[in-house]
Amino acid sequence: MITLVQLEYIVALDTHRHFVTAAEQCHVTQPTLSMQVKKLEDFLGILIFDKSKQPFVPTPIGKKIIAQARVVLSESKRITEMISNEQTILEGSLSVGVIPSLAPYLLPLFIGSFSAKYPQIKLKIKELLTEEIVEEIKMGLLDIGILVTPLNEQGIVEKPLFYEEILLYVNNKHPFADQRIVNTTEIGTPDLWLLSKGHCFRSQVINLCSYTMDKQENFHFEYESGSLETLKRLVEIEGGFTLLPQLATQNLNSKNAKTRNFKLTTPLREVGLIYPKTFSKIKIIDAFSESILLALPKPLQNKKRGVVVEWK
Repeated sequence: MITLVQLEYIVALDTHRHFVTAAEQCHVTQPTLSMQVKKLEDFLGILIFDKSKQPFVPTPIGKKIIAQARVVLSESKRITEMISNEQTILEGSLSVGVIPSLAPYLLPLFIGSFSAKYPQIKLKIKELLTEEIVEEIKMGLLDIGILVTPLNEQGIVEKPLFYEEILLYVNNKHPFADQRIVNTTEIGTPDLWLLSKGHCFRSQVINLCSYTMDKQENFHFEYESGSLETLKRLVEIEGGFTLLPQLATQNLNSKNAKTRNFKLTTPLREVGLIYPKTFSKIKIIDAFSESILLALPKPLQNKKRGVVVEWK
């Protein structure tokens, strides 16, 4: 007989690819986990994991079994989630992934008020890149993600929340500083500082200005950062310019740089909340979304004020 516990163990092993770590995650001893996996393999008459390789990997049939195990475990959770969803008092846990270009600017605006209003919801928040959030949601390691949409990922629900304007952040000595508005056709130059690969905002910037990725000849070094804060400092100290989403421009007080808008168009990035189609904690999602929107200025919820820049 196959048990949910055995399915939980093989999913944990697939996630961590390490027996001790998987056992700790499942709150059991490593021998107990190993024994239950062996019992499942014996019952099915196949090997789920190929332990001859380091680190071990699922066998071809093991991959199919693990994928189905994730579905079964997800569906089993829906029973308790459905009951929780009917309760007046919201409670339970919520694991959230947030992209780095949003986390430091968005989270402080609403997390405190959300936790105060819903003290019985335990939040676990991780800062991850978009691809990592999507992967962890599919693997059942995250409940929801806050990132740039649209994604158009199969099996994932998208809920657009707000629309940030994309602005220029320009060193005072750069020619753009003397222009009140700048054309998007002007910004594909070597003195543009970019986020490193893997960040969706980098892709939006490239799509917006059709940047050719030429070498940054105006500087003594070439640098790509994973942090918008680092890009700000580079602009302020080294010169040049970068692009910033609207929330990242709040409370700027540098004497060496300033923000500038674009001419003819208002480029926007759509920020949304994503979760798997099998997710049942709809009331918690609604409460979480409401807390975010209440913390933001109303104009950010208006999609019609500009044009959403695709990133995929």
